[in-house]
Amino acid sequence: MIGFAALIDLIRRYRTLHNPPATEPESSFGPFPIRFGILGASRIAPDALIIPAKSHPDVVVSAIAARDELKALAFKRKHNIESLYCGRNPYERLLDNPDVDAVYISLPNGLHFEWAMRALEMGKHVLLEKPSTDTAENTKRLFEFAEQRNLVLMEAFHYRFHPAIQRVKEIIESGEIGAIKSIDAKMSIPASIFLKPDDIRFKYELGGGSIMDLGCYAIHAMRYLTGSDPLEVTSATVDLVPGTTNVDRGATASLVFPGVIGSMDLHLYRPWKWGIIPSLPQFPLKVTGEKGEVELTFFLLPHMLHSITVSVQDEKAPKGVKVRTEQAFKPKDENMKGEDWWSTYRYQLEAFVDKLKGRTPQTWITPEDSIANMEAIEMVYKKNGLGPRPKSEFMLPPHFPRGSDAVLNTL
Repeated sequence: MIGFAALIDLIRRYRTLHNPPATEPESSFGPFPIRFGILGASRIAPDALIIPAKSHPDVVVSAIAARDELKALAFKRKHNIESLYCGRNPYERLLDNPDVDAVYISLPNGLHFEWAMRALEMGKHVLLEKPSTDTAENTKRLFEFAEQRNLVLMEAFHYRFHPAIQRVKEIIESGEIGAIKSIDAKMSIPASIFLKPDDIRFKYELGGGSIMDLGCYAIHAMRYLTGSDPLEVTSATVDLVPGTTNVDRGATASLVFPGVIGSMDLHLYRPWKWGIIPSLPQFPLKVTGEKGEVELTFFLLPHMLHSITVSVQDEKAPKGVKVRTEQAFKPKDENMKGEDWWSTYRYQLEAFVDKLKGRTPQTWITPEDSIANMEAIEMVYKKNGLGPRPKSEFMLPPHFPRGSDAVLNTL
């Protein structure tokens, strides 16, 4: 249960996140803002970019493109976006706008590869929703093309930029809980609360499945905290979307890392208790070591609410275990950027802009990291028998217009 003080603090941070204090451009940023366009009027776009941009002194969300005209109009009006593209070829027309410097792609998974390739071809930097593509092969090709074009491309694993998961990593590396023996990630969303039965996440041709949507985070967190990649998947089960033979709405898997067993239990459509009581979304992550354990609640969205509980063997403590609980809403180092009301997405945007401006981001998701994560996802799908999601066969046509070559540090 959340305490009264914690509830008041949550409300304060939530209100400040959506109504941030006024900011002025810093001289080090240069005179021009980075102008973002958004491909896809998705539900995640406001949290992932539009709201974080409000408090960033050097970001402007200037364009939105969507095939659904009503959704696009609603986005434009609600978020005061300058340019709207809908109707015929909306994504192409946005990418053809020379005033757009970077794009955030929040389209269905199965469209990530094509539209990221098209954006890069037109000289746009890309912040790409996870998972990067539907296959490791497509992801590798995508990052190779970004390198050829001298453009920034990053997969949006937003949780990794928040101080909470970084604090867990720090505790592990301190040796306080001893050598890691296991990692357990549970991620569930109650049925019909956030997703409907016809949601795109349940469509195979669009790269749907719980492992793609939730499992990519669980696997990524395991790889981050162990500092290694899985050697094999020893077991895997699925709960299929009714009427399909290849789309998982729920899944479990055990992965073997060097010296560590990782387990994940996922569900995009968790049944209600007794058929009448929905549970809250749950995202706990527990790491067990030789001397104790550390658990991070709500690891996916720690800016909303979280706790880091460390339990360590101690003969002098009651029941032989010493327990403490802490939180990490902002960096302990005062020289690092961040406020306690910043969301995971706001920290992520800070890093992305730092990269575009030639500064060193506090955290970064490398191409190698993204490729390895897709390889691990494919290992799980191979083990459970469903097989990887369909590979995109998109190829840039020879006549496709090329944008001017981008040069970093000039925005």
